[in-house]
Amino acid sequence: MNCSHVVFSGHALRRMFQRELDKDDIIEVLKGGECIAEYLEDRPYPSYLMLGFAGSRPVHIVVARDRVDEACYVVTAYVPDGLLWSDDFRIRREP
Repeated sequence: MNCSHVVFSGHALRRMFQRELDKDDIIEVLKGGECIAEYLEDRPYPSYLMLGFAGSRPVHIVVARDRVDEACYVVTAYVPDGLLWSDDFRIRREP
């Protein structure tokens, strides 16, 4: 995802700390990860679920992107649970 700059929400920073993810991990996912879901109706900006890897660990990032100035706002980041997601971490399993 092309971002002019990246802003981390307080929630994202707390979750990253709890999940032992650092800013470099998140930036790498933003740069080279795959968008696996779009939430175009989200406000104030459309948001996206990105999949990437920090080393061998899968990482999901929810990021909102301002279409005007291309700023990216990291909402949260987590390591997806293999019980809740498909083997490739792209599709949420049915309950």
